[in-house]
Amino acid sequence: NLFLEDLYGTNMGGDILKRGERQIMQFFIETTNTKYINGKDILRKGLTAFKEMILNPLTEEQGFKKDYVNQEKDILKRNIESLYNDKFNYVIERCFQEMCKNEAFSIYRYGNVEDLDYIDNENLFSYYKECIFHCPVDFFVLGDVDEQEIEYIIEEIFSFERKEIKQVKTNFVSKVVEEPNFIEEKQDVNQGKLTMGFRTNTRYGDEDYYALMVYNGILGGGTHSKLFQNVREKASLAYYAFSRLEKNKGLMLISSGIEFKNKDKTLDIINQQLDDICQGKISDYEFDSTIKSLVNSFKEAADNPSMIISLYLDGIINGMQISTEEIIKNLYKVTKEDVINVAQKVNLDTVFFLNEK
Repeated sequence: NLFLEDLYGTNMGGDILKRGERQIMQFFIETTNTKYINGKDILRKGLTAFKEMILNPLTEEQGFKKDYVNQEKDILKRNIESLYNDKFNYVIERCFQEMCKNEAFSIYRYGNVEDLDYIDNENLFSYYKECIFHCPVDFFVLGDVDEQEIEYIIEEIFSFERKEIKQVKTNFVSKVVEEPNFIEEKQDVNQGKLTMGFRTNTRYGDEDYYALMVYNGILGGGTHSKLFQNVREKASLAYYAFSRLEKNKGLMLISSGIEFKNKDKTLDIINQQLDDICQGKISDYEFDSTIKSLVNSFKEAADNPSMIISLYLDGIINGMQISTEEIIKNLYKVTKEDVINVAQKVNLDTVFFLNEK
């Protein structure tokens, strides 16, 4: 920490990302925009420290430092368990778990508490080395830097022998839904949570994915959407109601917070909104507002470093690269007929309801 403070507040760390069926180990460094301050090469010093963190972590005997591993296991255990108290995200995760049983996607981003007992400092270090030597590595650099210079510096600093590289791409699991699955879980809660999981049969990179984005926006992507207007505002059945896409997996989710007694009414109105879109009952206001909202969100993403990196990462995983400008152009090409067609491919898979005891 003292070393990083000497580099004018340079910050670095790591996290786990989830993209479809894949878990991604992410390391990051943020440093000052000015390369030289008081004669110090901040960028090079920062990247050298970054390399040491990744390639030369603190070890003892044949593994990571045991005390540190035990501390991190305790922290991870608390993080996993804290999801239970976050009911908003808990019901979303539970719906996906039930919906994607026997699929890798059902595993929570931070894993399961039960698996922590099998992790020790030695097998964890062995797995870490396996990732470092065999997994694909991509560097994303954002900032006021010279492209050729930063590429040279990274290649110089991160030069180490690699082995056979694994191919890591998200898998698209195709599933025919014969009958939706209904799951009810009872807890000591004061608000019902109704979540519906759908198989869209469309994912990021498909030609009709842009139509799916518009479909999702019309359904539950903002205050103009059918869910917000009809479930929340007109029927006053929900504290919140929205839909969102899991683009790398080809899923869509509807989530709402409701009174326990209003579950069936809410389901009826939600299903009516789904049917209306399939039948082409889409107003110009709903369509135009959705396009405008999506375009604005991608324009804002172009100024957000984490969103830019996320876009490129999704492109790498799905074997395509597309800029925010190209996405916006494709959104403007979407018609109501395109939305109707993609809506008819969406199938309800699972309904998850968090009820009172």
